[in-house]
Amino acid sequence: MRWVTAGWGSGLLGVLIFSGSLPATRVAVGSFTPLFLTSARALIAAVLAAVLLAMLRQARPLRRDLAPLAVVALGVVVGFPLLTALALRHITSAHSMVFIGLLPLSTALFGVLRGRERPKPVFWMFSGLGSLAVVGFALAQGGDASLTGAGLMVAAILLCGLGYAEGAVLSRRLGGWQVISWALVLTMPVMAGLALATMPDAWAGIETPAWIGLAYVSVFSMLIGFVFWYRGLALGGIAGVGQLQLLQPFFGLSLAGLLLNEPVAWSMIAVTGLIVLCVAGTKRFA
Repeated sequence: MRWVTAGWGSGLLGVLIFSGSLPATRVAVGSFTPLFLTSARALIAAVLAAVLLAMLRQARPLRRDLAPLAVVALGVVVGFPLLTALALRHITSAHSMVFIGLLPLSTALFGVLRGRERPKPVFWMFSGLGSLAVVGFALAQGGDASLTGAGLMVAAILLCGLGYAEGAVLSRRLGGWQVISWALVLTMPVMAGLALATMPDAWAGIETPAWIGLAYVSVFSMLIGFVFWYRGLALGGIAGVGQLQLLQPFFGLSLAGLLLNEPVAWSMIAVTGLIVLCVAGTKRFA
């Protein structure tokens, strides 16, 4: 029980960190192309991860771990960052939160497939109710929808759920921070070449907020957040702890309203209360 509680606490810290990802990405893509942003954030995080692995003298992953690490890299190092960066050129960060509400279900489904978890039927009821509440609230905010942006976000959610579940299973053997670190290092050569090929022609016109956005998604979204998140999934269970992502849209919407002046309805407080109850239910029956 103590390990499960620690897993939920660690997972919540990860969700809080991830909540700033989409607003920070929205700011950064105003000055950087999606390809450069994706490759640069992964490259910066990979350099930091390589230093950590070397300093702490971590053993190299086994050959059998390379394929799962490649899946993690495809899902959370390349797929989700690139697809969301592309999507945020068509929709606002507030609108993108509609799709983040589906991420817990995606994570839970891949947790069943990859982690061999078997949540109780009541768990799926709470998970579905929470997801519907998030999506319904976000859709009620209105705004112009983009089919291109929507398609990109759906693909991002599927790849992210797969990367989360695969990384959580691997974390039980390698450790949470080691998994994301080795996944980043695995992509370093490709990301370095891509960053060089897509870098801006001129740096002078890039404003400070874009640099701050790049720094945030590189250090926090791409590395530090995963240290807590994979630890939480490994200790508390993929399907169960994954439901904490139901809270991410509301944290993200708050940041979008505060930092980007994007409209956020007062009803968010009431819906957040419902989401907390759903998360509590999934924790009980996971």
